[in-house]
Amino acid sequence: MLGGAGVLLGVSAGTAQAAEVAYATECIPPPISGLPPVQGTTKVEITAPAEAKVGDEVEIVWKFVQGASKNPDILDLEANTVQPTGTLKAAGAQTTDIAMQGPRENPPIPKNTDMKLSDMKGKLKLTAPGEVTLTPDAYNINVNKPISTDTKCAPKETVQKAATIKVTEGGGQPTDDPTDDPTGDPTDDPTGSPEPDPTPTESETGGGTSTGGDDGGGQTDFTGKEVQVPYKCKTPIGDKDATSPVQIDAKKNGGSFDLTVQFKKSVMDSPADIPKDSVKPSMEVVLGGADKGTVHVEGPTNSEDIKSGDPIEIPDLTGTYKPGASGESTLSPGVLTVKALGTTTTCTPTKTEVSLTLDTSEQPGGASGGGSTGGSGGSAGGSAGGSSTDGGLAATGAEDHGSLKALGLVAGTALLLGGAVFTFMPRRRTR
Repeated sequence: MLGGAGVLLGVSAGTAQAAEVAYATECIPPPISGLPPVQGTTKVEITAPAEAKVGDEVEIVWKFVQGASKNPDILDLEANTVQPTGTLKAAGAQTTDIAMQGPRENPPIPKNTDMKLSDMKGKLKLTAPGEVTLTPDAYNINVNKPISTDTKCAPKETVQKAATIKVTEGGGQPTDDPTDDPTGDPTDDPTGSPEPDPTPTESETGGGTSTGGDDGGGQTDFTGKEVQVPYKCKTPIGDKDATSPVQIDAKKNGGSFDLTVQFKKSVMDSPADIPKDSVKPSMEVVLGGADKGTVHVEGPTNSEDIKSGDPIEIPDLTGTYKPGASGESTLSPGVLTVKALGTTTTCTPTKTEVSLTLDTSEQPGGASGGGSTGGSGGSAGGSAGGSSTDGGLAATGAEDHGSLKALGLVAGTALLLGGAVFTFMPRRRTR
């Protein structure tokens, strides 16, 4: 039977082929970990049609035979918490990068065992006759519990091609099985269950994008873009790094803008009981573009006791922006201050990330040239912003995501709630 199947594979146009390739890989831990890069070997099996026609859209499967590193001896990973994404390079008759993604689907992964990564899939529209080679490239691994952490891995040597598609003229009809998912979504969970929204890296950086209006039209609500903000924090127990997803929204209220700053994910599970009214966050939103200065926003203290093991979240921070200049003004997350149990932690972004852009009209006593928490303003509209380094600190690379070796350092994220939280942590958990 195996021999007969081999004959069929050789003569049947469009039949899938599979080939394995191995390459030296470096995975970079996130800044919060303080760990060195991880060196390892990635083994990948690429499955693609052996033959197809110009105009076909073919499905390609990336199977991880071996990841570059194990889950370190720090933290057990729960089932269905790991999601891979990556890039497959097409060359030859056509050159392009193919986005690959797998479902967040994995068995429990104990400490110090091999990573179990789901198969990634992607689609390629064939545009020219000839041979198209497929070569695996960089990939990212996102783990969404207990915190969202990314491992960014890249080849450290020239990677050999893993598959070749012979593309012939004409046809234009897909070679895929007509019973395949008609949506053609390579990210669908093969079990048919809905796939949760991944964390990109971002880069991958990952934040979701939403837009406000940019033409006025009586609009009053303006939704900012979720941006990944790299912080350097001064805590009572020393300097720490962390990256958090933050979004700034605005609502026109008379002549002013009511701002809401959201931290989009729970920072961590509480390592100890924290009494109510003991954690108080605030931020200075940085103005750029036409306007200058900052806007103070703050959140309420925790209204309830936080029990050990319960999620800790930074509440929405609110304040009022009074424009001090006319034109396009940008709003970016700035210095975050968290007071907790009598201590203060100050976190400063290492890179300016614009979350929202507003068309502003100058108001007497407005923000331009200095800080402002004040009253009224005007706007014709707004839009979600992108990234910028204007007026900010130099980019340090802290936005780079890193290795799963940092997953055990969950305690590091507590710095965003004040260094006092650390004092409750048993020494063995900190390590």
